[in-house]
Amino acid sequence: MTDTTLARMRVDYQTSGFDVDQLAPTWHEQLAAWLAEAEEAGVAEPNAMVLATADPAGRPASRTVLCKGLDERGVVFFTNFTSAKSQDLRQSHEASATFPWYPLHRQAHVRGIVQQTSYAEADAYWATRPRGSQLGAWASAQSAVVADRSVLDQALADVERRFADTEVVPRPPHWGGWRIVPDEVEFWQGRTDRMHDRLRFVGDRDTRTWKVIRLAP
Repeated sequence: MTDTTLARMRVDYQTSGFDVDQLAPTWHEQLAAWLAEAEEAGVAEPNAMVLATADPAGRPASRTVLCKGLDERGVVFFTNFTSAKSQDLRQSHEASATFPWYPLHRQAHVRGIVQQTSYAEADAYWATRPRGSQLGAWASAQSAVVADRSVLDQALADVERRFADTEVVPRPPHWGGWRIVPDEVEFWQGRTDRMHDRLRFVGDRDTRTWKVIRLAP
């Protein structure tokens, strides 16, 4: 693919505007509303978000995870605590996440500190997971180097035998949730001529009060 081909790739976002008077009273209500609208519009995995972290050297990394919790406390996802993302979070205690709803020409950005969820929350979500996903969490030492695919297949087979006679698969001690507790949440709506609408909730970490600002595109 040539640079010229890439330069020609462009979509003019012919969508209606988004202003302060259209915002929900709180950031989490607005995010829940946009999530619901994305689901209603048939967006694939509307709860998918691109999680960005940084290691102790400041090197950034991003990957897609699934949002599995949303309320006034923050945005929650679950993962293996041995994973690279969890190692980054333990060091920096900060993260950002972007919900990219491309068909709707929308994005939502969340940034703030991270906290591990309670074990009770992790247990409650774990119980909703399909058995295959539960076994996979036991089998995978996430982010560890493996020689080839057969290593993973063998690990899963071993776990399947281990829990063959167990009706309820327990949550692994190395698996749980992280909550992004935001102090910034931005709602981005694409507009024609790249004059996009950007409305940001900005919070004070000490008082937990919020204000809304508009940003230039």
